[in-house]
Amino acid sequence: ARDRGGPAIKHQVLFCPVIDHNYERASYVENAEGYGLTRDGMIWFWDQYLGPDGDGSHPYASLIRAESLADLPDATIIAAQYDPLLDEAADYAEALKAAGNDVTYTEYPGMTHGFNGSFGLIDDAVKACDEASNRILASFAK
Repeated sequence: ARDRGGPAIKHQVLFCPVIDHNYERASYVENAEGYGLTRDGMIWFWDQYLGPDGDGSHPYASLIRAESLADLPDATIIAAQYDPLLDEAADYAEALKAAGNDVTYTEYPGMTHGFNGSFGLIDDAVKACDEASNRILASFAK
């Protein structure tokens, strides 16, 4: 949206986000199996998303590879400890901060990919959604 002149976006909330087409990050190796989302599963998802002629290194697919991350909407990034995507979420938060954006990053210990959808089962699901909601409200109040 920034590169193409809109629409204007005030806040981005990223739960356990897919940010980089790279299966070699430590969290991909450490959390490859046994926590729900697997490394092989992510490879399959990327293949479906990109198609046979897709370019996983393109910054519209791998956001962290953009030439500039400046002037992006405020961001709330929520990650799970036992998720193959953990490291890319943390790296993206740091890259956004380094580019001057308003970013909050929270890693939820003991959680797995998609935990935020488990209302009534996991207390941290409610905490994560409350965190995201409060950050959205703060962005709109600016």
